[in-house]
Amino acid sequence: MTISLPIKPLRFALCLWILATSPTWAQSPEDPFLHRRYDQLHDSPMQQKFRRLAPIPAGVVYVQKPGEGEPAMREHFRTMKKLGFNALKQIMPLPDWTVERIAAVALDEGIIPWWYGEGGYEDITPELRQKLGIAASLPMPQVLQHPKMLAHQREILKKRNDRMMVFADQSPAKRFMRTTSTAYDPEIGGRGTELSLKGEILFLDWLKSTYQTVENLNQAWNQHHAGLFLREERPFRSWDDVAANWQATSGREYRHLRDIFRFKVEHSLLRIRDSAQKIHQFDPQMPYRGGGELGLFHPMAYMGVDMEGIANELTNYGSFYPSMHFSWHYDAVQQEVTRPSYMQASLMNDLFKGGWTGGWESTGGPQQLDGEQLGTNNSFYVDGNILTQFYLSQVAAGFKGFGIWAWSVRTAGKEGGEYALLDKHGKVTDRAVKIGALGQALQKYRFELWQAHKEPAVGILYDWENEAVWGAMSVPGRETFRMQPVEARVGVSRALINANVPFEYVTPTDLRKGLAGRYKIIYLPAFIALQSDLLAILETYVQEGGRVVLDLPGAKYDAFARLLDTDQGSAFARIFGTTLDDHQFSGTNVQLYLDDYALRGFVADLTPTTGQTMAVYDTSKPAVVQNSLGKGSAVLLGFEASRDCFRPGQPANEQRLLRHTLGGYSPAFTCTGAIAYRLASPTADHYFLLNDSGSPKSVRLQFARYRYQSMSDAITGEKLDLNGTIALERHGGRWVRAEK
Repeated sequence: MTISLPIKPLRFALCLWILATSPTWAQSPEDPFLHRRYDQLHDSPMQQKFRRLAPIPAGVVYVQKPGEGEPAMREHFRTMKKLGFNALKQIMPLPDWTVERIAAVALDEGIIPWWYGEGGYEDITPELRQKLGIAASLPMPQVLQHPKMLAHQREILKKRNDRMMVFADQSPAKRFMRTTSTAYDPEIGGRGTELSLKGEILFLDWLKSTYQTVENLNQAWNQHHAGLFLREERPFRSWDDVAANWQATSGREYRHLRDIFRFKVEHSLLRIRDSAQKIHQFDPQMPYRGGGELGLFHPMAYMGVDMEGIANELTNYGSFYPSMHFSWHYDAVQQEVTRPSYMQASLMNDLFKGGWTGGWESTGGPQQLDGEQLGTNNSFYVDGNILTQFYLSQVAAGFKGFGIWAWSVRTAGKEGGEYALLDKHGKVTDRAVKIGALGQALQKYRFELWQAHKEPAVGILYDWENEAVWGAMSVPGRETFRMQPVEARVGVSRALINANVPFEYVTPTDLRKGLAGRYKIIYLPAFIALQSDLLAILETYVQEGGRVVLDLPGAKYDAFARLLDTDQGSAFARIFGTTLDDHQFSGTNVQLYLDDYALRGFVADLTPTTGQTMAVYDTSKPAVVQNSLGKGSAVLLGFEASRDCFRPGQPANEQRLLRHTLGGYSPAFTCTGAIAYRLASPTADHYFLLNDSGSPKSVRLQFARYRYQSMSDAITGEKLDLNGTIALERHGGRWVRAEK
């Protein structure tokens, strides 16, 4: 018997309304990638202001050296401005200086002393134009350079800094309030399921608010399933019973562990919201940023973090960002940088569709002795070419601005002499020159980039609830479980990057709001838990012409960690044209093969119904089933296709995944021998070409469906032959602008 659980009725009703009122899943001829729908997803007055102003800060952290006074400070700011930097992401003063005093000097030198750059301007409304005597017909790029507007905005920024100085002077801590959030709040407990005493008290309040009745809690926590009820004696009887005994819930029951993760998430989101509102109350034109210092190759749900939730909180207040430092965040991908940096930036950008994202905490120089994981080699060579690849990847992912740690080095202790654009003697390096030149190009094409979108062929589904179930399974001795969805996401992303197939990360929230038709293909990597309502969405999407691909270990559970119905007559069987009778495993006591490939990991017992067997195990049993449904198709890959591509250097595995995933799709452009990303804008398309090899090479951009008038290097201005080759430096990259 299926029991409907009336949790948070208003939220449930809202979901039903969204489903009922969402537009068709099909792509429309005039807007085939649903860009208008995309831009609406995080729309707000603040985001509209950003789109009007099109800010792209090229920011750095100024670290004041001992003995460095105002004259030296001014020389730093003039050098920054000359190279192409226009903002200070952060100021690190000496004890006898303050942030606000240094900020005043920066403003005087034409450097905006905050990460948001021109994003902190007063909104340029028709009323402000009229007040300043600026014609309503004057295009925004000229408005921003108009002497009256520049003078007005400089005065706005100066007054803001003066008010911040007063606030800091009157504050017990003698500093201004925090203008950014972190992703994680340890106040209520550590990572995973650990709760502090305060956390335990608040968790009980959260349970009552979430479930309303004890019977709802019993249903959610599977207390009517054999072996999972309290001490194998009974379900919970009252809220007092829950308070006294909930910690005795069996570790075999996963939903209550998921709820601890979710409670931590919602507690942190309240803190972020409160912090953002305080900044907004201080100055409604002042953006707030959130995201934090957490690497995106960690198991987010297990760590009590929901990045999509943080992004949603920032809709009305500012910008969303990750921390991107080689020594801190790339150990989970074996210190690989080039492709993972794009994946990291893309995930953050794609979680805030329609909102302002940027690399507000990004690396600037070599690093050898720092990092998160002790006992891991966290050392990296960082020159101008490496940083060019790194920041071009951010722009290609959709970021609009960066904040580099740092301009100048720390002069003692941990991180001393590392991370900076200047060398340890304070001299300009090739890193500073190349990224400054990028900053200048970003200013030149800022309005094109703000109008640009990805045009993805594949949507890679990312779901916090799926990762939460993996995290709940990740009890001591099985810690690797929580990493499996991360590795699967990296694997399918790698295969698509290497094949020049444009992709984007998409969430269940996006699908519920009608974005499915943006993608020709939706891929579900390692989706061990499938929210039940997603099956209805995916079924409609396939019927309308989409293609869904699910690999293993997919569709074992629903979001409550109950076995998902995959038998005949189920939504699953209708979509995939097969029943999934059992999950199995290959590579321990029994070795299965797919063609000549020894499968290591999950496999399955499948019984095709309406689907066609496309490949078999060496047992002759179905390994890949493809089903036609309506105008579209669905594919079940009976092996860990995405995780098989997690590590670099697996071309056969990548080709196997692509062959079954892409169907009849062929890329709209190719660049053999280089990584190639594309952003499309109305006047020009922007290509970002990366050479991650140790040798220079020449590559050719080839277009199957696009036609351009001309092509040039966006940074140097060099004209490029549309049919010629493009030179790439070793470990380097180029930004190519193709004019329509």
